[in-house]
Amino acid sequence: MCQFSSNDIKQAKRKRFLSSLGEFPEGIMPVGRLDEKSEGLLLLTTDGKLCDTINRSGVEKEYYAQLDGEITVAALVNLMQGVTIGVQGKKYVAKPRFIAKIKAPTTLPDACSALRIGRHRPTSWITLVLTEGKYRHVRKMTAAIGYPTLRLVRVRIGEITLDGLTEGKCISMGSLL
Repeated sequence: MCQFSSNDIKQAKRKRFLSSLGEFPEGIMPVGRLDEKSEGLLLLTTDGKLCDTINRSGVEKEYYAQLDGEITVAALVNLMQGVTIGVQGKKYVAKPRFIAKIKAPTTLPDACSALRIGRHRPTSWITLVLTEGKYRHVRKMTAAIGYPTLRLVRVRIGEITLDGLTEGKCISMGSLL
C-alpha cells in the first residue's frame, strides 16, 4: 500500500505497508499514489515542494497496462481522442498525452496469481503517458472503451524510470530539483 501505516487494525494485519521496506526519514511521503492493485515506480520524498511540483505541474507518468481482450486500433484512437470518466461524482474527459499497443514487457516480475490473467480470454498490453492522475484514472479510461485493466504498472515519472529496480528495492537519488 502507498502509505507507511494504518490506524485500521484489520488493514494493518492484512496489508503490507511502505514501512516494511526499511527505515525512512521522518516526514517522508509518497509522491502520488498507486492504488492497491497497481504496482511499479513510487517516489518518496521529505520535500513537500518537490511532491507538489510533480503532482501539479504536468510531469509525465508512464504506465504499462495489461488489458482484458485484444485491443483494437479503433479503441486506441478512441482513447487518444479522450474518454469521459467519473471523478468525485463529476464527469471528466480523460486524454492521455501518448498511447500505443506494445508487446508484453519481459522485464516485469510475474503477476500475482490472484489476478487470474489470461485464464478466460486473450490479453493485450498498452503503454500510456499521463500528465495528471485522477483516482483510478487508467482503469476508468480502459474500462470506458470496453477493455478493463487487469494489471497496471507505473514505469516512469518524469525522467526517473523503473529500469534496473526490483520489487521492494529502494534507492536514494539525492535532490531532484
